[in-house]
Amino acid sequence: MATFVKLSTKAKMPIVGLGTWRSPPGKVKEAVKAAIDAGYCHIDCAYVYQNENEVGEGIQEKIKEKAVKREDLFIVSKGMEELVDQGLVKALGISNFNHFQIERLLNKPGLKHKPVTNQVECHPYLTQEKLIQYCHSKGITVTAYSPLGSPDRPQAKPGDPVILEIPKIKEIAAKHKKTAAQVLIRFHIQRNVVVIPKSVTPSRIEENIQVFDFQLSDEEMATILSFNRNWRACNLFAASHSEDFPFHAEY
Repeated sequence: MATFVKLSTKAKMPIVGLGTWRSPPGKVKEAVKAAIDAGYCHIDCAYVYQNENEVGEGIQEKIKEKAVKREDLFIVSKGMEELVDQGLVKALGISNFNHFQIERLLNKPGLKHKPVTNQVECHPYLTQEKLIQYCHSKGITVTAYSPLGSPDRPQAKPGDPVILEIPKIKEIAAKHKKTAAQVLIRFHIQRNVVVIPKSVTPSRIEENIQVFDFQLSDEEMATILSFNRNWRACNLFAASHSEDFPFHAEY
């Protein structure tokens, strides 16, 4: 079972990473260290999360301890083309792009760096089948954020669906002697989609990467795909007035 996906640049991207959005300062450094101890080599970050310095401290400490080498780590931030030109960044991706926007980007005259991945929200209530198919057809990997439905998101409303509580998913999990979260992560791996569950709890961080010792059947995969209702945990309403708002399109 491959534990990574091959990007169009030939680089290998570990298929399970640690998400750090909403991981609070004071906790995120220990989360990163716990993740590296548990075998994670892929850490997903962004300047806008306001915790990158602490993520960096956790990584540096583990490198100093010789627990891991920098070249073995795949670190994602939200950077720009110039950094690739300067050799500071190995590959460039995009986030929340719909297929029209990707098409426009790929057809941009003088495009220097083709995106290697598109990071989008993805889980059983937002399966993104058409977008994944489109991206894969263009040699672009997909990275799933909020794969567990982002239960701690700030805009959660009472009555919103709780993906980890879907009875059928809990049933599938029980059958495999796994947790619902592990099933949701495995679901993406079997679609060749990179997945970045976020946690600051060491036991959960460890649990979230223990997903390579079981296989969901075709029937179980079809069942999970059947839950799609195009529901977003992260709807980015604040940007919905923008002409570049990506979620008005079907995919």
